[in-house]
Amino acid sequence: MDAINGADTAWVMTCAALVLLMTPGLALFYGGMVRSKSVLNMIMMSFSAMGVITVVWVIVGFSLAFGTDSGGGFIGNFEHFGLTNALNQPVGPEGHQIPLLAFVMFQLTFAIVTTALLSGAIADRAKFSSWIVFMIAWALLVYVPIAHWAFALQGGTGGWISDRLGALDFAGGTAVEINSGASALALALVVGRRIGFKHDSMRPHNLPLVLLGAGLLWFGWLGFNAGSALSAGSLAATALINTQIATACGALTWIAVEKFRDGHPTTLGAASGAIAGAVAITPACGFVTPIGALVIGLAAGAICAWAVSQKFRFGFDDSLDVVGVHGVGGFVGMIGIGLFAAVIANEAGADGLFFGGGATLLSKQVIASLATAAYAFIVTWIIATIITKTMGFRADPDDEISGLDTTIHAESAYDFAGVAGGGSIGSSHHPLRDLIARSREEDQ
Repeated sequence: MDAINGADTAWVMTCAALVLLMTPGLALFYGGMVRSKSVLNMIMMSFSAMGVITVVWVIVGFSLAFGTDSGGGFIGNFEHFGLTNALNQPVGPEGHQIPLLAFVMFQLTFAIVTTALLSGAIADRAKFSSWIVFMIAWALLVYVPIAHWAFALQGGTGGWISDRLGALDFAGGTAVEINSGASALALALVVGRRIGFKHDSMRPHNLPLVLLGAGLLWFGWLGFNAGSALSAGSLAATALINTQIATACGALTWIAVEKFRDGHPTTLGAASGAIAGAVAITPACGFVTPIGALVIGLAAGAICAWAVSQKFRFGFDDSLDVVGVHGVGGFVGMIGIGLFAAVIANEAGADGLFFGGGATLLSKQVIASLATAAYAFIVTWIIATIITKTMGFRADPDDEISGLDTTIHAESAYDFAGVAGGGSIGSSHHPLRDLIARSREEDQ
């Protein structure tokens, strides 16, 4: 452990904490977007991912994702089972080595937030027990293999996308974004539409909560992308500024589309556009110049705004737009690499089409994206269908109508019974009741 680089280690551990914060941020973002009767259930779906995925990752998830390839570039092995042999082990190039456990923690936060993202596709209508089972199966059968495909553990061997195909993905355009978008589509189709979809008002119940969640996601995303450099150097700085640029541009173009299309730029649009820009730059942040990041962010805001509007046309109930933002945004970023990647930004990368590299890199990006989407959709469909046929994935209709907060968790996010001093509003001396009575007396 004498070769450990302290600065790089501190950077990666700090970024791990930033990315972990993204999941509570996502919980607030999603929680504000649903109706008030199911906000706690929505938040719990994200928080439960922090517990469930941690256990899965420690026991076998990390080993299968980042263990030495077992052949064919599809999955790793069990060399890191239980993380016992990860203790006091370094990883990384000479001069920039960090403890393997720091890398384990950093990648764990990716697995957590990616799994939590899927809850947005089935908001307001899923059984919590089924969600727990789904997370375990999905993490092992979908996330772990695709993470192995796309990410190579330095000093080891990775999967077919990174090592064999040679496609570029700096921080998770395939394993995180396209994966979650395609999986969300399958999940939404299997579970089905919410009761009242297209008929009842299902507007966000708390937009300040949405903006707070989006702000935490934006903050954490800087660690998500810049931390993927695994060192505190110029590459991390490139990823950092590119993330900021694209996220800002995504917010601007989304509200510009709203102003042109609907006549009003909205706070929900600004939040959604920021997330779209961050999604799109995730795979590209370490391979493009700041101008490339600007173009990718502008494109993502506009394209994702259009994509979200199409779910009503096609009739699938992706409640919180995981498909339109993360799936489509992931494709924008992966294709953007094929167009705007520049060796001047990262010598380990390649030149894209617009920098004289021809269509070779672009074709690799397309193959990686389509293969990821196809695998994620098919396997998620199978997992969700099995759960539906066995234990049932959909909440009881009466529970869905009443709200999952009270029926599943026996709680309410907004309890006004104890306002201003406690007591029942029907009691003889309740502050709110007395205030109403006094107001009426003054009016008379």
